[in-house]
Amino acid sequence: MSTSSHRIVVLGAGYTGMMTASRLARRTRGDQGVRITLVNPSPRFTERLRMHQIAAGQELADFRITEVLDGTGIEFVEGRATAIDVEAREVEVSGAGRPLPYDTLVYALGSSTDTSLVPGAAEHAYTLNDPRTARTMALELAGLARQGGAVTVAGGGLTGIEAAAEIAESHPGLRVTLLSREVPGSMMGPKAQAYLLAALDRLGVTVRSGVTVGKVLPAGVELADGELLASDVTLWTAGVRVPRLAAESGIAVDAAGRILVDATLRSVSHPEIQAIGDAARVEQAWGTLHGTCQSGIPTAAYTADAIARRLRGRQVMPFRFGYIHQPVSLGRKDAVIQFTKPDEKPRRIWLKGRSAVFYKETVSASPVQTYKLTKKLAGAAVWPQGGRATKA
Repeated sequence: MSTSSHRIVVLGAGYTGMMTASRLARRTRGDQGVRITLVNPSPRFTERLRMHQIAAGQELADFRITEVLDGTGIEFVEGRATAIDVEAREVEVSGAGRPLPYDTLVYALGSSTDTSLVPGAAEHAYTLNDPRTARTMALELAGLARQGGAVTVAGGGLTGIEAAAEIAESHPGLRVTLLSREVPGSMMGPKAQAYLLAALDRLGVTVRSGVTVGKVLPAGVELADGELLASDVTLWTAGVRVPRLAAESGIAVDAAGRILVDATLRSVSHPEIQAIGDAARVEQAWGTLHGTCQSGIPTAAYTADAIARRLRGRQVMPFRFGYIHQPVSLGRKDAVIQFTKPDEKPRRIWLKGRSAVFYKETVSASPVQTYKLTKKLAGAAVWPQGGRATKA
């Protein structure tokens, strides 16, 4: 493939889209015919890993996408991708005024919390999908904390655990309840899980495991068995869904809407499209990747390298990845880290307390610094958020 004229459009400037764009700009530096366009609805880079901190009332750094990518030559288009014409190879973007043509498309639109799972979740529960919603929740929690009240976090995954702990620590006057089908931390080893549960208890979080939410009400939660729980504020963290854009555009997807990809993360139906992160169904020898930054950012870095190699007519090896850890913050003063095998089964090694806090903060802070570093160093593959992978 010649680099005399090649248009690359990256949809989504989250963790994966930012990594692909910045790394690809460095990999193709000097190739005058390569043009990279990054599309995102917001001019601000959203730290999804820290959304629970915003909901608890904390302010985060304001990272502007154009500032992070300054000097890369990447064109930034603020807008939402509304349609993909796979025959004409064009993307319709709201507010752009014109369709964006592409030779290679990187689909990095990520995922969001699925509020369609139970009645009332979309209408009466907050999510951590958007920083504006999280800030609105923070204001309501601040007012509620002054008079005391009940907060319910539905979903005992890592997001729910971190949110419940953060809220309880920031607002000790609130009664925080975490609802979960399984015992929180069940993916960890017994020692790490016991530490996690003890930390939640110390923070005053009431854990209700083995329960299923049947309905979210304006002032409470109804469990599947009919039990009613009063709740002044409900946070929904259960379930994941991806945008319907790929399916609506005629791209081959699985039942969940994730793009089906080959071993090099190209769409099986449209090989000029690369899908990464939560938006792709990526199969490995040990199973299917699930949506985390730990696996998403490696798919992004790999894809940047793969595109650059194809532009030069070089061979691209299959993507390979294995998980290494499950880092969980328990407020600002505590954390637990479970190290894992590539298939995410727990190893014997784990961290707790201050060392775990330092580890978790290093992990959470690494993406933006990596994007800035990538502008200068293409280097060997370095994966923020952990993970093992091969170079493209």
